[in-house]
Amino acid sequence: MTLLAIDWSSAMVQTGQFILSFSILVVLHELGHFVPARFFKCRVEKFYLFFNPYFSLFKIKRGETEYGIGWIPFGGYVKISGMVDESMDKEQMKLPPKNYEFRSKPAWQRLIIMVGGVLVNVVLAIVIFIGITAYWGEGYLPVKNLTYGIATNDLARNIGLKDGDNIIAIDNRPVTYFGDETSDVVFKNAKTFTVKRDSQVIAISLPSDLTKQLAKDGGSTDFIGVRFPAVVDSVASTAKIVEGTMQKGDEFISINNIPTKYYNEVVATAKKLQNATIAIRFLRGKDTVTTKLTLKDGKIGYFTKSPDLFFTYDTIKYSFAQSIPVGIKRCKETLTKYIIGFKKIFTGEVNANDSLGSVISIGKTFPKVWIWERFWELTAIFSIILAFMNILPIPGLDGGHALFCIVEIITGRKPSDKFMEYAQIGGMVLLLSLMAYALGLDVWRNFFK
Repeated sequence: MTLLAIDWSSAMVQTGQFILSFSILVVLHELGHFVPARFFKCRVEKFYLFFNPYFSLFKIKRGETEYGIGWIPFGGYVKISGMVDESMDKEQMKLPPKNYEFRSKPAWQRLIIMVGGVLVNVVLAIVIFIGITAYWGEGYLPVKNLTYGIATNDLARNIGLKDGDNIIAIDNRPVTYFGDETSDVVFKNAKTFTVKRDSQVIAISLPSDLTKQLAKDGGSTDFIGVRFPAVVDSVASTAKIVEGTMQKGDEFISINNIPTKYYNEVVATAKKLQNATIAIRFLRGKDTVTTKLTLKDGKIGYFTKSPDLFFTYDTIKYSFAQSIPVGIKRCKETLTKYIIGFKKIFTGEVNANDSLGSVISIGKTFPKVWIWERFWELTAIFSIILAFMNILPIPGLDGGHALFCIVEIITGRKPSDKFMEYAQIGGMVLLLSLMAYALGLDVWRNFFK
């Protein structure tokens, strides 16, 4: 992929969602440290969204605390006096402890301060899931309502699936609603799909390394999708029409005489033709018309009619009280799936190089159009992930500090400041190296591969 091939309008929408979501998560996470620190009368010198080496985009001082926004969007921090953290303020640590410093507080207070951010992220995820459930309810697409069957990518076709199939059972368990197929492969190690193809029922054995293939294929987003007709909803300003017109309601028939009735077929065919001038046949009312246009990096320049308009969904509505257990359950399921995925990386079932990603990968998970339900759902998911990653017992993370506090509570012996300093340096080197490696992988995947 090159810079010219990027859909910058979509990229800006995704970037905007990422920045807003990430800002909410980071600010509330750091607030989880800030509030108990102030409650236990610790001095908080800085409260920052994003990191600010050398300079800040914005800063203002209120009382003892400097509030600001940094320029490196990899997180945020609160600088608590007397704490060995990423600021590595060694000069302060050489002085005798002051009563307002973190290191002078009892271990149980320091433990509460350190786990505060993680607790806030867990509570935030639960609150968001409850809110989503109460406001939007839960929508399910019955398999019986998949009029056009499923849409498949190359990997799905390689294992035996075809466009138009309907998956009616997974490991002989009947499937009522569409959407859990990929999840069952990744998190439940599904062995077979039973599909209905025309009038036949066919059992498809899944390869044992399918999860690894999914990760290598760049994720599972288009492994199995909903198949629906390609119908023009509106024409983009980027459309380069040479002859004829493209109008709202036009139904695709073919591109260069290649049948492209369905949206996934249109996308795949246009992508292969890249910057060619093509002839599209549309069904316009009762007439068939032909339009010639020039592709721009494999894109036609139109917005398709939403797939939701082709199907009937089952929607369950909940009262606020009913949403509470549902929201808690969704939070628990999200955490469980992430832990399983994490375990698969460490056991080698999934190649780490295929699964690691930086802010680029995170940003690309947001949809290319702003959908508030999806925005809040992803924010809740990332809040759980942020909580899990931060509680890992690695020096440099909240979990590392918490572990040392727990050891101190149990043994009655406090690690020396010099030990904490070396542990912090080692943890930060490990974390920064991992972040740099993940960023490098993303740059390679998106700009050079």
